[in-house]
Amino acid sequence: MKDSCASPSSSSSAVLRAGELEKRSASLLQLWKKKRAELRADGLSLFSPEGGKGAAGGGLGGGRKELRFGAIQKVDCVERTGKYVYFTIVTTDRREIDFRCPGESCWNASITLALIDFQNKRALRDFHSRRQKEEEEAEQATARAPHAKPPTRRPSLPMPALE
Repeated sequence: MKDSCASPSSSSSAVLRAGELEKRSASLLQLWKKKRAELRADGLSLFSPEGGKGAAGGGLGGGRKELRFGAIQKVDCVERTGKYVYFTIVTTDRREIDFRCPGESCWNASITLALIDFQNKRALRDFHSRRQKEEEEAEQATARAPHAKPPTRRPSLPMPALE
């Protein structure tokens, strides 16, 4: 199946990449199951090819699983064999989800880069909100004790636009 960079979806985040991944089942036999995947700035959506409209209808038919980047810790255990690249997504609750994709598709790299981008934006947002809270607390302390010397104000960094 060809990967594409755009696909219709009900999610508010634009699709960065769409295509096919294989996920190892959690059953006793641990079989590889094909999934239609859509990578967005906020996570990875997996669709079962069975049921509903299936992959021909955008993959919005049967089972849909969302892996939000807020719940993903890292992409780990990358191993390349002749035909496939095997990788593991580790969640914040230490659950491991195994995937494989054709070697030339580089899904593991796409997911890793989107995860890093998400984590960087979240860190910037947290930094700026923490700094704003500190400044508000300093202003309140100054208002309560007017005879005290005001704290030295650090120059503020411009905040990039968050999508």
